[in-house]
Amino acid sequence: MDTPDETLASAAAQGDRTAFAVLIGRHYDRVFGLAFRLTGNRAEAEDLAQDICAALPSKLRHWRGEARFTTWLYRVVVNATHDLRRRQSTRSRAAAGWGDWELARQDEIATEAAALDWLNEAMTRLTPELRDTVALVLGEEMTQSEAGQVLGLSEGTIAWRMSEVKKRLRALAREDAK
Repeated sequence: MDTPDETLASAAAQGDRTAFAVLIGRHYDRVFGLAFRLTGNRAEAEDLAQDICAALPSKLRHWRGEARFTTWLYRVVVNATHDLRRRQSTRSRAAAGWGDWELARQDEIATEAAALDWLNEAMTRLTPELRDTVALVLGEEMTQSEAGQVLGLSEGTIAWRMSEVKKRLRALAREDAK
């Protein structure tokens, strides 16, 4: 078939499926080849060529015929490749940002775990009475009055024990920091 590309493109723009099929048949390899040269990746070039061919019917409606069809088609491929690069760059930046966020989150989790490990170890260095008090007041979130009832002690004694726990934990922290 010797019908010029421009005639086929005009017909395809009007909905002529046969003209569109002939254009694709003639130019698919060129579209793929240019996409491959621009991306350097066979899989990306194949995807890009297929995406371009799928979008071509709507793009042809905007073709004004001011340039040769092949020139216009090459411009479509170049633009599609640029769009792909922008999307990849955006995804890469987003992934890097996500990665930074995840690293910070993991670091925070590790820091909290280390602090909890230190606290658990420091608690073993307290007397059993002080551990019981802390377990009820902080661990079970009881009021000092409620903890006093459980332990059979006055609220004032529980308050003193909590004050003593804070002093001893501060001293242990200073000691461990040396």
